[in-house]
Amino acid sequence: MAAMIIRNGTVFDPLNGIDGQVMDIFIRNGKVVGDLTGPEKREATVIDAQNRTVMPGGVDSHSHVAGAKVNAGRLMRPEDHYKSVRRKTALTHGGSGYTIPSVYKQGYDYVAMGYTTVFEAAMPPLEARHTHEEMRSTPILDMGAYLVLGNNWFIMRYLHEGEIEKAAAYTAWMMRTHRAYGIKCVNPAGVENWGWAKNVNGLDVSNIHFDTTPREVIHGLAEVNELLGMPMSLHLHTNNLGHPGNWEITRESLKIPADVDVRQKMDVDWASTKMDAGRKQSVYLAHAQFSSFGGTSWRDFSSGTQELVSYVNKSDHVVIDNGAVPFGPATAMTGDGPAIHDLYMHSGQKWSNTDVELECGSGVIPFLYLKSSPISSIQWAMGLELLLMVDDPWKTIMTTDHPNGGVFTQYPQVIAWLMSRKARDQTAGECHKFAYDRSSLGGVDREMGLYEIAILTRANPARTIGMAHRKGHLGVGADGDVTVYDLDPASLDVNDPESIVKAFARPEYTIKDGTIVASRGEIVSVPDGKRFYCQPYVNEDLERDMLADLKEWFKYYTVGFANYPVPEKYLKDPAAIPINRPPEASMGR
Repeated sequence: MAAMIIRNGTVFDPLNGIDGQVMDIFIRNGKVVGDLTGPEKREATVIDAQNRTVMPGGVDSHSHVAGAKVNAGRLMRPEDHYKSVRRKTALTHGGSGYTIPSVYKQGYDYVAMGYTTVFEAAMPPLEARHTHEEMRSTPILDMGAYLVLGNNWFIMRYLHEGEIEKAAAYTAWMMRTHRAYGIKCVNPAGVENWGWAKNVNGLDVSNIHFDTTPREVIHGLAEVNELLGMPMSLHLHTNNLGHPGNWEITRESLKIPADVDVRQKMDVDWASTKMDAGRKQSVYLAHAQFSSFGGTSWRDFSSGTQELVSYVNKSDHVVIDNGAVPFGPATAMTGDGPAIHDLYMHSGQKWSNTDVELECGSGVIPFLYLKSSPISSIQWAMGLELLLMVDDPWKTIMTTDHPNGGVFTQYPQVIAWLMSRKARDQTAGECHKFAYDRSSLGGVDREMGLYEIAILTRANPARTIGMAHRKGHLGVGADGDVTVYDLDPASLDVNDPESIVKAFARPEYTIKDGTIVASRGEIVSVPDGKRFYCQPYVNEDLERDMLADLKEWFKYYTVGFANYPVPEKYLKDPAAIPINRPPEASMGR
């Protein structure tokens, strides 16, 4: 790979404490280095970034971009595809889709917006092959996926029987088998009930066949996560999502992992980086906006973020992404089938529901967030409250829970609202009056700066999911992923939000592994992206006993045991991360 120098940019790199410092960035062989010398320096590609904002490449730690659920959304929404089209070029594939872009288009759209790393937030084990096929076909982006385990038959049985070590052995095997990166828990113990048109509505309510409670599942999976030394915390989608008054069960759910012993066993040379090696949190709350509803019904619906924010502000074991609602078309898709059915009952829209045998489920429904709607307007306010009212930005991550709250291409608009009180007031003036009347957003004067935006969109997503040794920063050894925005921090005017949206929507350059891949929205290079996954290991005797039990219960699957794993050939440029790996173990074990 050729060398590159990004000269005189105003750099925002929070993981290294760099806040608007004018400096040069040097890249060699796809990695950030301290300097270049000799012929290498003279022959390097040089980008003049004077009077421009320079950040690490964007990292999206929660998005729905690959898998059977996403593809079901594409199939059931032909009306979504004619609204947004990317024409085929000599270099790129064509693609279409607005809320659910085709795999090619979503890769190009992310990169054109300055993002280089995206993680799929929910991969059912039985549908892992499909998920990896779609990630393989998504161009340029580095990707990974979180494995859905919160309603898995084996997990529920082991946890209810107190077999935490067997649960850990099963999870380790599943992570390796399906090339997954993190552990995802969706409506714990509730989705299993949905197979019989029921749900669970309390943390200590048992489900039908396994007599397992959400409390047992949340605590058990958080403990398993730490026993295995996983790089990221348990990724939690709480019970009662989308129900008025659900902020209370969300807060109580966040308390459950508080006593879990947080460990960091990653075999990573953290000393080569300047950021904190470990992580303090034991739970990563997904799309918090949908779990922060106030009121007792839709009649008195209001923001419930204040109580949740109060808990997050005083708790060091929690990090959240917000799940912003930027208005317009969306497609709700989730492993929480009951939540999608609730939306169907309210809207009457076409919808789909899937049961993934022994493991989980999912649902998909088109949705539209309107400024004239009192509910949508309050949700818009809530998504911003969750970022602006949490004191420490290192506890928050900016998302739209794409495509549930909105489309990832609306991130620039969300950034403008975070940076500009004027932008928020303008939008509130166009909304139903409940946006300010039934939330606290109207009283929030905070306007984020570029350093905080870099935390929310780069540094903290990377640190939260355990990728800070190579993503989300520009220190020596980091991947050479850089975004150069045509935005001069010295003349930034937060009272001109349109200029903020324009700058973040189409960066001057997106650089991936030291190669320019996009310039002002045009794709100029299409390298392959890496596929990150974890390989946790446990005692071999324990795993052997677990596998004997697993094979006995595998008779309930409709697939054969030999056809269950995902072969590594499904991954293009795989990047495995061994954890607690025994010396004699092979990478392909």
